[in-house]
Amino acid sequence: MQWLSSILLTLQVISSLLVIVLVLLQQGKGADMGAAFGSGSAGSVFGSAGAANFLSRATKWAAIVFFATTVGLAWVAHHPAGSPIESGIMQGFTAPAKEAAPAGSAVPDVGGGSAVPAVPAAPQAKGAESSAPAAAVPAAPSAGDASVPSAPAPAEKK
Repeated sequence: MQWLSSILLTLQVISSLLVIVLVLLQQGKGADMGAAFGSGSAGSVFGSAGAANFLSRATKWAAIVFFATTVGLAWVAHHPAGSPIESGIMQGFTAPAKEAAPAGSAVPDVGGGSAVPAVPAAPQAKGAESSAPAAAVPAAPSAGDASVPSAPAPAEKK
């Protein structure tokens, strides 16, 4: 598929340059590039109809080739040569062998074949509606506690 992309890109560049040249050579209503290149006097070279008919047909076919190569390049870009399974980033990756933990290890051996252990459920107090334990909420300080500073008294107005 790499060769197809190169051929389509070459045809794309050639057809785009050809469209540019053919459009500039065509006679317009005013003084343009066509008059500078002598297309005004080239009527007898292309037959009795003149250069306008030949240049318009050539421009049409160059534009068709340009658009066809554009569609072909878009198709090649979005359909790579290999399938995603064969050319993925994980191609050739082999998972490491599972090692058993030593008997005195702090890491428990998970027996279910899963690499991720299950999370144990949090213990709940009897009759508790919330999932947070009661010890997690701090107690409010008492009024006579010396560790809590008091706010200064407001200043008196004179």
